[in-house]
Amino acid sequence: MKNKKTWLIVLVVIGLGAFLLRGKIALFFASERHTINQETLTFYIDAPMKLESLADSLFDKGCLKRKGDLILVGEYKGLDEDNIALGKYEIKPGVNLKTLLNGFTLNSNGNGNGELEVDVTFNNCLDVYEVAGKVAQSCMVDSAELIDYLLSSETLNHYGFTEATVGTLFLPNTYRMFWDVTPESFVERMAKEYKRFWNPHRVARVKQIGLETQSEVVTIASIVYAEQNRKPEEWPRIAGLYLNRVNRGMLLQSDPTLLFCKPPGQRKQRRVYNRDKKVDCPYNTYMYPGVPPGPILIPPSKVIEAVLNAEKHNYIFMCAKPEYSGLHNFSTTNAQHNRYANVYRRWLDQQGIR
Repeated sequence: MKNKKTWLIVLVVIGLGAFLLRGKIALFFASERHTINQETLTFYIDAPMKLESLADSLFDKGCLKRKGDLILVGEYKGLDEDNIALGKYEIKPGVNLKTLLNGFTLNSNGNGNGELEVDVTFNNCLDVYEVAGKVAQSCMVDSAELIDYLLSSETLNHYGFTEATVGTLFLPNTYRMFWDVTPESFVERMAKEYKRFWNPHRVARVKQIGLETQSEVVTIASIVYAEQNRKPEEWPRIAGLYLNRVNRGMLLQSDPTLLFCKPPGQRKQRRVYNRDKKVDCPYNTYMYPGVPPGPILIPPSKVIEAVLNAEKHNYIFMCAKPEYSGLHNFSTTNAQHNRYANVYRRWLDQQGIR
């Protein structure tokens, strides 16, 4: 009889303990459960999300057998919309729920512990609007918001640019960054890349080649690239030609700058006419001396290097060769240039190019 009482007391104690610990027991088993997806899934969090909404999204994605398990573990971890990080994530098959939620948790760097970086590539862009469009294709950032931030007076003043020169901030390349990058963090990243490129040696070269600012170097590079985007071997020679004109106080007389004066939809015409040279525009280098206010496109960094290390010669004229080679004839005198230009114009007429 005594033994029966003892066993009864033991069972009551065990039952009471199990009752009191039921929450922790449930939490233990929930945290040891795994996702049920059979393949690696890409998962985006693009807006602040409550824990219940996160569970709904993961359930709809086919990752969870029961939403309650994730909510239980998340509540224990104190997860809510303030510390569930925006971003792009990969969910591998059979991930432990505790590990999964750790990946979504905001860390001290402002990112999710498991957040993925993406490749952000921009090249062959005419202006910052095209840069913003290409960035928005790879990231969560809105292109209009990026432009608004970039062209705000506060941002321009902070980084030392104007609306005309801010395109020189961007060096075409592929960059790794988080998918939820903000306009502020994107521009800050580009400023760091700009400073890394413009090391003391390159900065010193600006004055040595006869220019005043780094923006002027990039502007000349944009003209060089507009003149020649097929044959890189000509870049140093064309750069030397335009530097000769700058240093001699001559008009640059670059046809691509005339096209930049036109509305964006009309800048791809093949021929430039005398009437184009009469358009009053600060980028009209047949009318206004010196380097234009800013770049006419965003040139690759290798073209900037070609300007900084331009070929030394006496050429001050260039004209496309009358063929489809993409090469140019270079001249030191106007008479020689006119001969080349007449031959080229006749060839254009023969080809029916207007």
